[in-house]
Amino acid sequence: MTVYCGREFSPDDIQTIKQLIEQNPKLKRTALSRKLCELFGWLKPNGELKDMTCRVALLRMQADGLLTLPPSHPNSGAHKALHFPPTAATDAQAPLLQPVHELEVLWLRRIETRADSRLWNEYIARYHYLGYTPMSGAQMRYNIFAGEQLVALMSFGASAWKLAGRERFIGWQECERRKNLQLVVNNARFLILPWVQSKGLASKILSRIARQLPVDWQQRYGYRPVLFETFVESPRHRGTCYKAANWTHVGQTTGRGKKSTVHHQIIPIKDIWLYPLRKDFASVLCR
Repeated sequence: MTVYCGREFSPDDIQTIKQLIEQNPKLKRTALSRKLCELFGWLKPNGELKDMTCRVALLRMQADGLLTLPPSHPNSGAHKALHFPPTAATDAQAPLLQPVHELEVLWLRRIETRADSRLWNEYIARYHYLGYTPMSGAQMRYNIFAGEQLVALMSFGASAWKLAGRERFIGWQECERRKNLQLVVNNARFLILPWVQSKGLASKILSRIARQLPVDWQQRYGYRPVLFETFVESPRHRGTCYKAANWTHVGQTTGRGKKSTVHHQIIPIKDIWLYPLRKDFASVLCR
């Protein structure tokens, strides 16, 4: 048995996938993932197909040399939709300079509607130094407000496939990592809007999200994550807010990227920060 995205795949399962690809050479990856979810009964707690998670699993199988997927066929219309030109809706506001204890009550709102999603994407594309990139698989996005004023945006998604510093911190063996990787969630984006300069705000938000996200994740996906991870590009940022919120620095990335076959740095090196969401996180992840 091998485990991808929290599901065990037997040799017969892998063979079934390969046969489906061979018998339907023109089948696109999206249709393939949906067929496989129907075939394997791979469903979300709400009964929907886990097709996005399945596509991630298929990509990882291909990376491990188990199968060859049909060529990707990017849709030009979808590609254009990934660009979010700035509009008046995301223009800068008056500076907000009060420290966090003087702000109105902080609260988090999950991104649920298409309009909220479009606006969230525009803010990230306009003001985050990494810009906007779509996430696949399980994910959650938030707007953070102080009273009625939007002050920050966050997103969480699938964790990195392999991280030496993280694996040492957890005490992971390979089989345990493959089986339990879905219980680690990556803080992919964290944006304090540039006109908001409130001392202590970032670490306060991190504390709030650590309590809120596991509940929301359970509601949406049927299980609770037990560990957060994030990457901070150094020396651009020092990770001060993560340190203040009791996250742990466990090392650095290699700078080679997720799918690179080279052995030298090709992208910026980033610090790895982790935050356990329960005291027994290590025993849960090492089951």
